[in-house]
Amino acid sequence: MKYSVIVPTFNRPDEVSELLDSLIRQTFRDFEVILTDGSPGDRVKEIADRYILRLPLLYLYEKGLGISESRNLGVQKASGDYVIFLDSDCIAPPQYIDTINRYLAENPAEVFGGPDAAHESFTLVQKAIGYAMTSPFTTGGIRGLKKHMGKYQPRSFNMGVLRDAFLKVGGFSGLKVSEDIDLSIRLDNAGYRTVLIPEAFVYHKRRSTFYKFFKQTNSFGRGRVDLSVRHGNALKPVHMLPSLFVLYNAAGILSILFSRPVFLAYLFSILLYSLLIFLHSSLRNRSLYIGLLSVAASFVMLTGYGTGMISNLFLRKILRSKRESEKPEITKE
Repeated sequence: MKYSVIVPTFNRPDEVSELLDSLIRQTFRDFEVILTDGSPGDRVKEIADRYILRLPLLYLYEKGLGISESRNLGVQKASGDYVIFLDSDCIAPPQYIDTINRYLAENPAEVFGGPDAAHESFTLVQKAIGYAMTSPFTTGGIRGLKKHMGKYQPRSFNMGVLRDAFLKVGGFSGLKVSEDIDLSIRLDNAGYRTVLIPEAFVYHKRRSTFYKFFKQTNSFGRGRVDLSVRHGNALKPVHMLPSLFVLYNAAGILSILFSRPVFLAYLFSILLYSLLIFLHSSLRNRSLYIGLLSVAASFVMLTGYGTGMISNLFLRKILRSKRESEKPEITKE
């Protein structure tokens, strides 16, 4: 067995069904699927039972199992040389595993990852959120594009690791937020080669509302600070851009109290930035409405990430709190 696809889930049967459907259609067949379920009930098991004869599928259940613990358990039971982590809200194109296999045959590496995209079936809000998370006009350039800012670090919605390398670094460490970046850093520190496979993309649904998206990105911002406490060098200037965006907006809005020209200059800059996002997204998605939603999604993402980072910098760096961030409950639904 060459690949083990590990999918953690928590009470998301519809998403699991879509992902398993996409794995059935893979053109490369030398893989197994390990579904690790921490749901309170048996809804996901009912879905898994439907696929047990259509896929080499192993279903593992433990009530309340956390996402990192789910992935670690899956690796323990895996028989593949490589483990591939996919989130349950992803859909894999038919050529996904074949693309990985062909790339690694020519470019051997112990760690790899790929980008994400929006499927035509996604809601307009999900497409706008997908744009915000991958746009060159936000911090999306560091998340799996051909040209990204900073050193590429695979995310666990689309990430692969040589099983032996994963076990040697101890797997996921127990960090509750940004646990995938923590793993990427430890693998890099251990000397394992990491590559981006641009063509190995998945369709990633992400959050379904702007409120959920804000909560998620806020936790990402807090998680980046936790990473810097653990690793010392995990906080780069590029990661500070959302925080600067928040501070810029706060100063710009307050400027109306003491300088009308300064406020108008601020307002012009924000409108220009919004126009760039609107035009770029509208052309990419061929929809003016998605372009408009993308402006809102980009502001939600930058504000969520920036406020999360600022608040946790205050807690961890100034107040010296030792408490690491938790995932918001909204992301577990």
